Amino acid sequence: MGQLAVLRRYARSLTRSDADAEDLVHDALVRAYERKSTFRQAGNLRTWLLSVLHNVFVDGYRSRHSATGRVEQAAVLAEAHLLPPQDHVVRLAQIRTAFLSLAEEQRAALHLVAIEGLSYEDAAATLGIPVGTLMSRIARARAALREIEDGPAAANIGHLKIVGGRNDKAN
Repeated sequence: MGQLAVLRRYARSLTRSDADAEDLVHDALVRAYERKSTFRQAGNLRTWLLSVLHNVFVDGYRSRHSATGRVEQAAVLAEAHLLPPQDHVVRLAQIRTAFLSLAEEQRAALHLVAIEGLSYEDAAATLGIPVGTLMSRIARARAALREIEDGPAAANIGHLKIVGGRNDKAN
């Protein structure tokens, strides 16, 4: 018990944290108790306890460092085996292109309501227009996006067209 203050000071010096130092002292005392047979009766108890504490700290550091390395290696391997996100990237690029092709007032109205989540009243106030005008702009923006998605302009932004089979009117 007389060595606790010394052990705590040294543990704080090693860990730079009071909570981690307390854990380190506890772990060192448990290890010292488990290995009390290694203490020489003629030896210095303080030196032996400090040595046990230091060894527990080094073992913990090595263990954490090794675990961190394994986690990093697993993350690298996991990233290498994930399916490529190209489909999502292409689709997001198509949506972005379609959104940016809208008229400025339609794009602003749709952005405030659909992306920012503003109510119609708040979006209209932000734009300085009546709510009815805002609703009209949003309706026209949505119609334009549907036309881009489903209409003849869809071929211009990279959508696939099915040729042959059931979707072909020639069959």
